[in-house]
Amino acid sequence: MKKLLVLLLLLPVLDSYAQKWEKNYDFVDNCICGLSKVKKNDKVGYVNKEGIEIVKPQYDEGLTFKEGYAAVRSGAKWLYIDSTGKAVTAAIYDDALSFSSGMAAVSKNNLYGFINTTGETVIPFEFSNARSFAEGLAPAATAKGYWGYIDNKGKWEINAVYDFADTFDAGEARVIKGQKTFYIDKRNKMLHE
Repeated sequence: MKKLLVLLLLLPVLDSYAQKWEKNYDFVDNCICGLSKVKKNDKVGYVNKEGIEIVKPQYDEGLTFKEGYAAVRSGAKWLYIDSTGKAVTAAIYDDALSFSSGMAAVSKNNLYGFINTTGETVIPFEFSNARSFAEGLAPAATAKGYWGYIDNKGKWEINAVYDFADTFDAGEARVIKGQKTFYIDKRNKMLHE
């Protein structure tokens, strides 16, 4: 009972402390992933749960940390940083998505490919668009703009016949073909509309 009383008395103090550091920023994305994205004077940085700045606001845009890395934009180009703020790739990408299954979809010269956490290309830049991996597959689009799904080697598992394909979630993915929107499984079987 005494512990509960002490905790209840400390809550306003702890809440006040959290509110104090949050007021130093124009925006705080309270992330449960360990580091929160913050914005100050139109620049993005990252703080830990105690509000200690790990990466000072210096980037023009930034994604939430995922798998220990975040994509950040400096000027017109994207790069990846680790949870200490160290750059793990050069700022060479036109677009960058979060890591998933140890790979991230990135774009250079209007083509998408996939890199690993050291910045090494693991799936060549040959897609007109791509999304992150989920459940072992990533949506990707051909040069003609048709979407399908590739595996972690870049091999088509579901042929590119769709006008759009979303990532898999709970064994199903939303696809669009013509005027029709429906859901498929990993064998490309229609599940429901």
